[in-house]
Amino acid sequence: MADYLLFATERYGLPILQPLAQALHARGARVHALLAGGAAGLALPAPVRQVDVRAAAALRTRAVFSASNEVPTFVPGAKVQLFHGFNVEKRADGRGHFRVRGLFDLYCTQGPATTVPFQALAGQLRHFAVAETGWPKLDPLFRDDGGASAALRAPAGGRPVVMFASTFTERLSAAPHLYPAIAAEIARGDRYWLLTLHPKCPPALFERYRALAGANAAFVEPEQLVTAQRAADVLLADTTSVVSEFVVQLKPVVTFRNRAPKPHMIDFDDPASLPRMLARAFDPAPELRQAIATYADAIHPWRDGRSSERVIDATEALLARGLHTLARKPLSSWWRALQIRRELGYLRP
Repeated sequence: MADYLLFATERYGLPILQPLAQALHARGARVHALLAGGAAGLALPAPVRQVDVRAAAALRTRAVFSASNEVPTFVPGAKVQLFHGFNVEKRADGRGHFRVRGLFDLYCTQGPATTVPFQALAGQLRHFAVAETGWPKLDPLFRDDGGASAALRAPAGGRPVVMFASTFTERLSAAPHLYPAIAAEIARGDRYWLLTLHPKCPPALFERYRALAGANAAFVEPEQLVTAQRAADVLLADTTSVVSEFVVQLKPVVTFRNRAPKPHMIDFDDPASLPRMLARAFDPAPELRQAIATYADAIHPWRDGRSSERVIDATEALLARGLHTLARKPLSSWWRALQIRRELGYLRP
């Protein structure tokens, strides 16, 4: 029976890893999880076995799957990057989505918009492989969820459902600016709201939005994010990667001061315009529907709920070829690997 390790450093990494854990378990694998940083103290459901850093290093793992920008390079096996979000252009490519740190052997990309740039980088650098697999986090969007999304939607009582999500980046976050307008919409009661915030948002902001929960709204925890996306008809957001996740379902999104607005978004900058923007989203024009479909096909054309299985297949294909077929990692990666050891408390075996 083969061993695999799942790695995350933030709470939002768990919904990315959970579908993969289920797929690995279905194939008879032993699945272990090393959760550090903001994910420390959390857990993935059984039969995933939580391990500390020393136990992880002692495993004879075939692969380490990371939902972080980093990976513990001292753990045996292929190092596989799953990504913790879509490229929403929060930063320049050299600092953001397409930054290669020399830590990974395989990048499992989400769709053509990510695959093509990474394939170009792989051709230049040659120390990693690329496989377009789709994103494990979105598997539950496209398969039976056991009625979880229906249960989340049930309190709406037939009303349309709006989901609100916001990034933690202060200069990009809509949450502080839209609170009065959202509160007014919730009080009106003609639509039902599902509210969520990035785990790194300030505690005071969490308190304000949690207080809006009642007959016309519910607050949703990060672990329920995908379920909430299934349940909602329209998304209100900012520059969070939840925008891309939601659009993959071919549903409309309204964005507040998005850093890089695109044709598939209904973007606005005046909070007073919120009611009018929501009305447009609930009655989308044909050109908006087409823009949504075009964007969804570019970032994540996989809608069969089997991205986790493709990740496993791509990893096993690389292992079958042999990691020796890849070029040596750059010297800069050794320094970063040492920093990761220090951060995880594993300077000495």
